[in-house]
Amino acid sequence: MSVRTRASAIAVEAALPIALLVLVGFLTARSAVFYYPPLTEILSTFADTWLFERVGSDVLPSLGRMSLGFVIASIVGVAGGMVLGSARKLRLAADPIVQFLRAVPPPALIPFGIVVLGTGTTMKVFLIAFVCVWPVLLNTLDGVRGVEPTLRDTARVYAIPLRDRVRHVLLPAASPQIFAGMRTSLSLALILMVVSEMVASTNGIGYFVLQSQRSFAIPEMWSGIVLLGLLGYALNAVFVAIERRVLRWHRGARASALN
Repeated sequence: MSVRTRASAIAVEAALPIALLVLVGFLTARSAVFYYPPLTEILSTFADTWLFERVGSDVLPSLGRMSLGFVIASIVGVAGGMVLGSARKLRLAADPIVQFLRAVPPPALIPFGIVVLGTGTTMKVFLIAFVCVWPVLLNTLDGVRGVEPTLRDTARVYAIPLRDRVRHVLLPAASPQIFAGMRTSLSLALILMVVSEMVASTNGIGYFVLQSQRSFAIPEMWSGIVLLGLLGYALNAVFVAIERRVLRWHRGARASALN
């Protein structure tokens, strides 16, 4: 992609958000409603609160819990999906358990997590990992099941060792769906990070937003919500960049097939 094309794409992507900010700023400039302060006040509070006063006390702990839960979920999900996708009988036996566990509403697990794991970081990481594992696992499973039978048969005929089969056949073939599941899990990780910090917590972005609401510090509450939106956008952008780099071969193969 040329520099001019990239600059044009960035301009198009930024045009609507900027227009919406200008519109909201204009509509709320003289707002006298307590719950909807002017946008300028929210942005000023955002700068005072998050640049850089509460980065170490709230932002970093939140991102640490979310990252750890997401990594655990990705490892367990990919490993479990590879095993279940490769073994039909095991997949059939495990399917009722998988469908039952992934249907449990995340907030319902918070009392269990507090009773068993306490109110510390372990409970929050467990909740994030438990919820995020299912999209990765199910997408990996479908990706492995969708591998061309010819590839499987060829690897079996040539007696390729299992480790090499997984590394050079199954993982590359399933990687587009694995990344799709991980991208879904990333957004869930951010949501569960906030939910877990709103219950029995002493720090974190979710804790700050809830405490601001309870103390009627409305500009601070909105600043926390704005921060969560910015973090979600930034994390998604980083993940998409990594995905494009890792799956460059996949896009090239699809382009060749279309031509």
